[in-house]
Amino acid sequence: MTDKPCKVCNFTRQKTHGLVALSIDELKEKGRQCLGFNSSDSVTVVLENDGTVVEDQAYFLCLPSNTKFMLLNDKERWSPPCRIDGGTAWMARDSVMLETDTVDSSSTVAPWYELAQQLKQDLTSIILMSEADLQTLVDAPCPELASALGFQEKKAQELQETLQRVLDRREQERQSKELLQLYLKTVEQENRQQEETSQPSQGGAGDVDVPDGMEVDSASGFMSRTLMVLKGKTSPETRLSTEDLQMVVARGVEAMEQVLGWDRARTSALLQACEAELTARLQQIQAVQSIRSNTQLRGSQQSSEKRKEEEGVEKQAQGGN
Repeated sequence: MTDKPCKVCNFTRQKTHGLVALSIDELKEKGRQCLGFNSSDSVTVVLENDGTVVEDQAYFLCLPSNTKFMLLNDKERWSPPCRIDGGTAWMARDSVMLETDTVDSSSTVAPWYELAQQLKQDLTSIILMSEADLQTLVDAPCPELASALGFQEKKAQELQETLQRVLDRREQERQSKELLQLYLKTVEQENRQQEETSQPSQGGAGDVDVPDGMEVDSASGFMSRTLMVLKGKTSPETRLSTEDLQMVVARGVEAMEQVLGWDRARTSALLQACEAELTARLQQIQAVQSIRSNTQLRGSQQSSEKRKEEEGVEKQAQGGN
């Protein structure tokens, strides 16, 4: 029995080495060294052209010289080279590729692969992808995604981390918007209840006094100062109180058109600015509450650790006595 000339490559096919081996075990050992695997890594030997697993020594010896093998670790799976050339190379393959002992053809049309091809053609297409598409790319096996995109594995990993941050930011924006809508709905209900309660006591009067002495316009329900800021100030949303902002957004575009005497476009722009300012303020409140909670938690943990240390010192002192 003589040594057999072979070729070995890694999963991405970017590294190929020639060697001679007397057995499957020797092929694995030399392949690990050539391809940069750890000597303790568990590897699987497959045929590079169709992914057939080579485990039997007799089968290994029957293969022709210079057969090209691929070494895979536990997390890697064989994939055809058509993933790099655009997906048409399979048309030229021999019909033997369709035998049952080859890799399942469904792996060549994985959902993430079509998305990866879109990115490979135009990276800016990521802007138009849905959250489901982004999540599909994040969940894709990093080595296979790198191969499909023609990236280094590290670059593909950085891309997945960026996509995950995009998903996290969208989720935070959705939660903030839902919180704002819930808050505004509550404020609207409270305002309606207050108006219903105050109507009998007004007795048809025009303007009424408010506790702080500011006059309230009976037609709009806004304080005179608020109307003055809305109509005469640049970026009025930054000058209004949170309560005023809530009232403006809760009224809606049509009501505010009548209050301000503006057209639809100008009024809509004002309400969008007020809503954005409200969202930002709520996020700041949430951030402060989160910091406060974390600070209290750390303080509690430190107190607990200090208490344990004191108890330990006390026990040692008692033991020494």
